[in-house]
Amino acid sequence: MNKNNLPIYFAIAVAFGVIIGYFFNGRSATLSKVSANEQKVKRLINYIQKDYVDEVDTDALLDGAITQMLAKLDPHSVYIPKENLQAVTESMQGNFVGIGVQFRMIGDSITVIHPIKGGPSIKKGILAGDRILMANTDTLYGKNLKNGQILRTLKGKPNTEIDLQVYRKTNDSLFNVTINRGKVNIKSVDIAYMLNETVGYIKLDRFAQNTYKEFKASLDELLSEGMTDLVLDLRGNGGGFIHIANRIADEFLEDEKLIVFTKNNGGEIIESFATEEGDFENGGLYVLIDENSASASEIVAGALQDNDKGTIIGRRSFGKGLVQEEMDLGDGSAVRLTTARYYTPTGRSIQKPYKAKGQSLAGELEGGERFELQYDDEVESRYRNGELFNKDSIKTVDSLQYKTPKGKIVYGGGGIVPDVFVSIDTTAYLPAIYFTPLNSFAFEYVDNNRKELSKLSFDEFVKDFDQNNKISNRFFDKIKDFNVSARSKKRLKKFLKISIARELFNDEGWYKLNHLDDKMIQQVLQLEKK
Repeated sequence: MNKNNLPIYFAIAVAFGVIIGYFFNGRSATLSKVSANEQKVKRLINYIQKDYVDEVDTDALLDGAITQMLAKLDPHSVYIPKENLQAVTESMQGNFVGIGVQFRMIGDSITVIHPIKGGPSIKKGILAGDRILMANTDTLYGKNLKNGQILRTLKGKPNTEIDLQVYRKTNDSLFNVTINRGKVNIKSVDIAYMLNETVGYIKLDRFAQNTYKEFKASLDELLSEGMTDLVLDLRGNGGGFIHIANRIADEFLEDEKLIVFTKNNGGEIIESFATEEGDFENGGLYVLIDENSASASEIVAGALQDNDKGTIIGRRSFGKGLVQEEMDLGDGSAVRLTTARYYTPTGRSIQKPYKAKGQSLAGELEGGERFELQYDDEVESRYRNGELFNKDSIKTVDSLQYKTPKGKIVYGGGGIVPDVFVSIDTTAYLPAIYFTPLNSFAFEYVDNNRKELSKLSFDEFVKDFDQNNKISNRFFDKIKDFNVSARSKKRLKKFLKISIARELFNDEGWYKLNHLDDKMIQQVLQLEKK
């Protein structure tokens, strides 16, 4: 935005702030006062459009003003521009309409990484490694297209046809296929499988509209395989719909147990209770959380912890205890406005302290050295003060201490503190500089050896892959300019194998191979032995 336009930007923000002030400051203003403020904003916009010295995009100014205004409220009230609303809605609904492929630009071509299970493409025989060269009459290769451009071509209305020209490298063939666009599931359950004969594992990625249905199907399947104890992995799960969190918590809690309650600015309290429909009320339960588990994840973890159900394992969760409601603004855009706070069954608010966006949260290092961090970057603060490595570094407030029915001490004021702490594993993280060469090498290796590799089972891959180090040495030769240390080579070799497993076996390969030395999974298995 032109710097000359900044005064206008702030003027509109202030004008809108006057109107918002009506809604958030006691509701004492009259309807005529609101109408007068609305007229003031309209008049200002008219002046800008008619008389301002330069040409101005007033739509962009208004979008910016709304964004700034919401930033003055809390970190989770946000504006969703109309061009972003569809993607946000699809993510929360858990599906979209398209051909159903995960793709990546490899060289100058759209390359299928994996066709999505149950989607239109897999039903038409599209395979991993296929290159999509044309869609209808549009040439898609050699143009360096952006993801957004590709998605606009591949997505569309339900039951509309798209004619694709596809190149298949494994047999050097070119063929045409017509696909009917259809509803494609954005999966919420990344993986569900048995860790051993009695312990099952479910990884939840989000709490979307389709999440409970997926979760319940996975739970039933694991129960049929003999599961007596479950690991529910909520690490990195940023949340979603509160009613979906309630339904999942209900699977573990006895009838009439309080799950969560919310309170709005009028003091109205809405309580959610477990029903008699839960299918895993008597099973053993472990819930994995970390510093990126937020919102609905914390509702589930808090409900279970406060009802003395299961064991919460990991690190202190993010600390989001605010409830948002999406509101249509009438022009294709929307706002997610915080309308209530939620509380765990013991009465805890787990919302961490915040100031308005753009303002800093102050922290203090050992020795009194001060530093400033943004709300969303508080994880860095936890890293620096040692909290990610040592439970004793988690700061709790005695006045926010609560007791569960069995007498366990729990705390409010900023996230869920786990029952069993597991420190961060720094060897499980890869410096960003290696992402691109690692992913490129993994794909190229699988793409060039797909026929041979497709004959391997996952267990065979884990046991036999690269025992002579030939493949990893080829990779290290490609990145020799990085001057990789011997210690880093050991870590990179591990990540190379995991990346190749993901190309071959999708998320199943990625998670299962990671779990072999996952510190939280290993903690669960140790607790099981006891």
